[in-house]
Amino acid sequence: MSKTTDNLQAAFAGESQANRKYLFFSEKADAAGKKQVARLFRAAAEAETVHARNHLKVLGQIKTERENLEAAIGGENYEFTQMYPAFIEQAKKESNKPADDSFDLANKVEQIHHKLFQAALGDLQAGKTAKDAPYYVCQVCGNTVEGVAPDRCPICGSPKSKFKRVD
Repeated sequence: MSKTTDNLQAAFAGESQANRKYLFFSEKADAAGKKQVARLFRAAAEAETVHARNHLKVLGQIKTERENLEAAIGGENYEFTQMYPAFIEQAKKESNKPADDSFDLANKVEQIHHKLFQAALGDLQAGKTAKDAPYYVCQVCGNTVEGVAPDRCPICGSPKSKFKRVD
């Protein structure tokens, strides 16, 4: 791999992280009543998204729907079979309960994402048209469900009101 490819991957990771961080900062500014600061963070987050997309395109990692689903399946599988179990083990060794809890919730949800992506790939390969239904994402743990939000999140126990609709 070339140094430029390494740099593109690092830039993609950095821009992606900046996007999320700025969105979280905007939530905090909104809550504090600092509307213009919140807007600035959201605008910068959008710009970071543009940069990340450009880097990913140059890397050739935005492909066909099938290839993108396969990449997502592989990524989710890695997270719940290797990455998070190792992170959970380390957090336990360090008696870091908040980190352990955060990793554990993410690990459980990555398994759900894996299944959702597998189902979407199966439908695509079978030539089935996916049903037109929203997804709901628990804002506490990230649990993702298709169609209707549950009364209580089966992962973290949060009420239906904690689910955000994604169209």
